[in-house]
Amino acid sequence: MRIEQELKLGFKDVLFRPKRSNLKSRSQVNLTREFTFKHSGRQWSGVPVIAANMDSVGSFAMASALAKHGVMTAIHKHYDVAQWREFVVSADSTTLKNVMVSTGTSDADFEKTKQVLALSDDLMFICIDIANGYSEHLVDYVEKVRATFPDKVITAGNVVTGDMVEELILAGADIVKVGIGPGSVCTTRVKTGVGYPQLSAIIECADAAHGLGGRIIGDGGCTCAGDVSKAFGGGADFVMLGGMLAGHEESGGEIIEQDGKSFMKFYGMSSQSAMDKHSGGVAKYRAAEGKTVLLPYRGPVENTIQDILGGVRSTCTYVGASALRELTKRTTFIRVREQENNVYGKE
Repeated sequence: MRIEQELKLGFKDVLFRPKRSNLKSRSQVNLTREFTFKHSGRQWSGVPVIAANMDSVGSFAMASALAKHGVMTAIHKHYDVAQWREFVVSADSTTLKNVMVSTGTSDADFEKTKQVLALSDDLMFICIDIANGYSEHLVDYVEKVRATFPDKVITAGNVVTGDMVEELILAGADIVKVGIGPGSVCTTRVKTGVGYPQLSAIIECADAAHGLGGRIIGDGGCTCAGDVSKAFGGGADFVMLGGMLAGHEESGGEIIEQDGKSFMKFYGMSSQSAMDKHSGGVAKYRAAEGKTVLLPYRGPVENTIQDILGGVRSTCTYVGASALRELTKRTTFIRVREQENNVYGKE
């Protein structure tokens, strides 16, 4: 047993220090990033925010709505091939290039991924997603997928330390998904005692990935637009959002009426709700590691995504970054004990 004494930070522990800026308006900030990925050699241009691959967030409808803003969606893995076929036929090329095909690591998952990717050459992203990215099985699976799809952009995770980021990139991943336990409906830290404060995880994993020419996704922990900016400021190339995009018309969640008000069910993908729905219940050898909550129904996602992107643009103006790619270079974080004045409650 050993103890690391260095303090690790979450989003609530810091604020940006403002810096002199010659920007006159938020409208001058360019949020588009352009990447050429290490192994696939594929190029992508867009706004590097991703709707999470949860079945009450990462829907086909969400992908269609967010693609209009250049924003990505990791489609959840519970659509079947026939549903994918219908989506591919109806979607335009821009939408398809902004979606990730999510998969687990079983033989059945592999076969399904092959069938889905065969539907269109525009499908260029694969998201290999398991809760514990420290499994050697994940490394082996990444190698297998890379050998089969040399021209696809492969994302793999989740991990929170630089050593595992490096191993996954060397195995063939272009992008590594970073985050264990920070999500709003994740209870992994409570059930297992395992986790890592998200901002420090992003900072350390970005350093490891960029040293090898790879990229990272900061996955989880964002509760507001300021947190999205902090993730980018810490070095994340992409930021994945779950709860912030849940509860909308396009989210795909179940709408429930209570006391004349509309709510939408939102749950973690390791929750009992998810396992009851997709796996016939929680297996006897494991525990559920997710919450199920009811969110007030929020209508179309359009206003929310504009608010998020507007907040990130505003961050850039405060630190003098004319483009999102400059934000991390213009970032100085200051440690704080408080974030906001809540005397009249939260917004």
